[in-house]
Amino acid sequence: MSQKKRVLMICLGNICRSPIAEAVFEKEMSQRGLKNQWEVESAAMIGYHTGKVPDHRALSTLKENGITNYSHRARQITEDDFDKFDWIFGMDNDNIQDLNGLKPTESQAKVELLGSYDPSGEVIIRDPYYDAGSAGFQKVYEQCLRSVTAFLNKYAN
Repeated sequence: MSQKKRVLMICLGNICRSPIAEAVFEKEMSQRGLKNQWEVESAAMIGYHTGKVPDHRALSTLKENGITNYSHRARQITEDDFDKFDWIFGMDNDNIQDLNGLKPTESQAKVELLGSYDPSGEVIIRDPYYDAGSAGFQKVYEQCLRSVTAFLNKYAN
């Protein structure tokens, strides 16, 4: 059997967008029977929330969409991640710029916007952290679901 393909979801603090993306990817892997072929994790660009659980609005959005068994603690990306993962997905252009700045020159990891796979063309997954309610979190979930589905349709055989 070949080595698992590994995906890392990145956002600024690893408590909103990237945990949602990780949970969506995990659910899609399970539904497609791909857990023996793929792995997914998430991490932050900054260490401000290290060790914290995801934002309560992110967790309730996941529950409202049928993902009830997700648990995660925020962590910051490391240079080693560029060797461990095949794809590193940022949520916005700032993430991509920062990731490309950190990426070692010899790294084979593909750094891309997760939203670049969104068939509806919404490339940027906006940070809902400062929103008053949870509508932005639902939008993140929907964008991640479309993007992850399209990505796996393309790369999961």
